[in-house]
Amino acid sequence: MADILNEQIYIIPLRDVKKVPRWRRSQRAMKEIRSYLMKHMKSEDVKLDQTINEKVWERGSEKPPRKIRIRAMKFEDGQVQAELAEE
Repeated sequence: MADILNEQIYIIPLRDVKKVPRWRRSQRAMKEIRSYLMKHMKSEDVKLDQTINEKVWERGSEKPPRKIRIRAMKFEDGQVQAELAEE
């Protein structure tokens, strides 16, 4: 893997997820996280860690968290890798 260019910690709000049907909320939250990182890290190639997935789906598909804290790392080749940030 290439060297890290940029490393940021983001607190991503997921309140807009409440506007979709209950059974689709966690799925939509994952898409919101990915699109937030694409916008703020300026890259189309975003990889989400399994820990993010587990945190979002922890309470089922109807009750994702209101916000999530993520560490995002951008590499020289433009790839962004995101993982759950430690509290």
